[in-house]
Amino acid sequence: MLKSKTQEEIELLRINGELVSKTLAEVGRSVAPGVTTKRLNEVAETFIRDHGAVPNFLGYDGFPFSICTSVNDVVVHGFPSDYVLKDGDIVSVDLGTIYKGYNGDSAYTFPVGEVSAETRRLLDVTKASLYKGIGAAVAGNRIGDIGHAVQSYAESFGFGVVRDLEGHGIGRDMHEAPGVPNYGKAGHGSRLIEGMTICIEPMITAGGRGVYLAKNGWAVHTSDHRYAAHYELTVVVRHGKAEQLSTFDYIEKDPSINI
Repeated sequence: MLKSKTQEEIELLRINGELVSKTLAEVGRSVAPGVTTKRLNEVAETFIRDHGAVPNFLGYDGFPFSICTSVNDVVVHGFPSDYVLKDGDIVSVDLGTIYKGYNGDSAYTFPVGEVSAETRRLLDVTKASLYKGIGAAVAGNRIGDIGHAVQSYAESFGFGVVRDLEGHGIGRDMHEAPGVPNYGKAGHGSRLIEGMTICIEPMITAGGRGVYLAKNGWAVHTSDHRYAAHYELTVVVRHGKAEQLSTFDYIEKDPSINI
């Protein structure tokens, strides 16, 4: 059964949302040609622990790192490594926290140096599709309204919408009911209720929507090896307008971060 959160729970989720937002900005300051994705993992873990929380990705179902760094054709769940970022790459950074028993989870796709006009368009449309989804996350609507808003917007630009992965509820567990697909039919699916907390996270590709799982059992690649972008925010379902618990403001208001 889908449940709403108490105001006390929402405030703890808000604290986590604030921390993941600031952590993404801290990582963003380090994204540049010549930097390894392993270094981004170190930056994030240090920042999270210095703020009294722990990275919830580390050890989750055996995941061996504190963040996911998904480069170019990797949609999600990429391993930080000795890979050196180069001009024209994109890297999706997905990370989370646990603080006082509750979770935070957010993602942002950073351009590395100068990217092509097509890549710039992919990033802009993917992020805009996230806000379309958030706009539909209001009490009385249904899960399908969120997915339809994301899908219809992204596909109108000729991009692919990954169907094998989805957003989710969040609370004491990082992944709770309901699942929040990025595609669907308006008016279908579970009804959204006041006080539900969910993560909406479009995963959009420059080509087809097909994906495959890498041999490491984690990284998800586009089948055609075209670039993919991923943005994620946590919101509370409210009447009239969703309330954001995480934000991209720390990234987008910092002129030192390349976006």
